[in-house]
Amino acid sequence: MKGDTVDVTTIEPASARSAARAGLTKRTWLGRALRKLRGLTLLFVLIAAWQYSSTQLLDDTTRNLLPAPSAVLAAAWQLIESGDLIHNLIDSVRRELVAFVWACAAIPLGIAMSWWPLVEEQVDPIVEILRPVPPLAWIPLSILWFGIGNAQNEFIIFLGIFFPILLNTITGVKGIEPNLIRAARCLGASEASILTSVVFRAALPQILTGVRIGLGVGWMALVAAELVGAISGLGFMINDARSVLRTDSIIVGMATIGLVGLAMDGALRLLMRRLLPWSRAAGH
Repeated sequence: MKGDTVDVTTIEPASARSAARAGLTKRTWLGRALRKLRGLTLLFVLIAAWQYSSTQLLDDTTRNLLPAPSAVLAAAWQLIESGDLIHNLIDSVRRELVAFVWACAAIPLGIAMSWWPLVEEQVDPIVEILRPVPPLAWIPLSILWFGIGNAQNEFIIFLGIFFPILLNTITGVKGIEPNLIRAARCLGASEASILTSVVFRAALPQILTGVRIGLGVGWMALVAAELVGAISGLGFMINDARSVLRTDSIIVGMATIGLVGLAMDGALRLLMRRLLPWSRAAGH
């Protein structure tokens, strides 16, 4: 029809639209990468200053105590090639995961303490007595109980993870808006349904925050426990390097601990953003 004619020159081809979208995506990705690099500026400056100080300002004796980043990278490559770094890293991460599984018992316990006053009345004094005791203070006793090995290290990291999860679970449940629970009861929901569908979901942001804190505390406690009570792991590797004055290997172990901790925290934050898109806490 005459009134329905379309100027084909104004129709953008599909290939052109796809190219435009690809270009926009590429520019967005490049912008994010540049912002990430900008955030690492101070770190690169510090590494450069460290390299210059170690190679130009320190003598041979002092340089052995603070090797340059280039020497640390060379030591890291040697440890990777020999398999020592990977083997010890796997052992440490496995202990962390096993202890975390056991420490997740803090979630139902925290919900029970917040929901039933009798449970809180009986359990809270025990928690408040044990909670201030640092996990490292348990190392001598744990060695006597479990010996030197995985069980002893997993017990120490369990203590580091358990209490942050428990306290954050209690805080999350007690902070739930009472009207949500009243509304669920008015709609005929059972106690079990309220606990699983309302209470747990409403407290989930706080619970995951406790998991994030607990994993960090447990990771630090595990490495410290491995310094004195393990035959493998990153802490053991650091202590073994100290005994032979391999400062570069010590720094490699420390850097690995930091990078793995950063990776775990980043994975948890990503999980929180996926599971809790409505929560403000998931954005931090």
